[in-house]
Amino acid sequence: MSDLSPDTETRLRDSFAAQSLMTFAGAKVDSCTYGQFRITSPIHDDMRQQHDFGHAALTFALGDTAAGYAAMSVMRPDQEVLTAEMKIQLLAPAKGQRLVAEGRIIKAGRRLIPVEADVWAEDGDTTAHIARLIGTMVPVDIPVAAT
Repeated sequence: MSDLSPDTETRLRDSFAAQSLMTFAGAKVDSCTYGQFRITSPIHDDMRQQHDFGHAALTFALGDTAAGYAAMSVMRPDQEVLTAEMKIQLLAPAKGQRLVAEGRIIKAGRRLIPVEADVWAEDGDTTAHIARLIGTMVPVDIPVAAT
């Protein structure tokens, strides 16, 4: 695997910044390399379920997003990806103050890109593996802005 070009990294970060759900969650890009993407997000009080754990919808959104951007990191500049399907296994409650999601490609296919992601919850000095996702991304062509 190789490092991303500065143009590719900028394209990924700009696209991520345009996602209103990730902005609402307070999610940030932690790292992006070829085939991998890592994001973090605080667990805000308005994103918890009735037992005071982070809501599973937040866990899913972060894992799906990390996996999608991992797939996008191997795409041409005129392509992005859409999720075709995604399965989540919730392994433990999202207990703590912050979630960390790391997505990876399994194979960089031309028509289908199998992906996976793991999500961890940080609670003080404790980190717990709370979810595992596996799915498929589909490349889609996008218009490239004229320069």
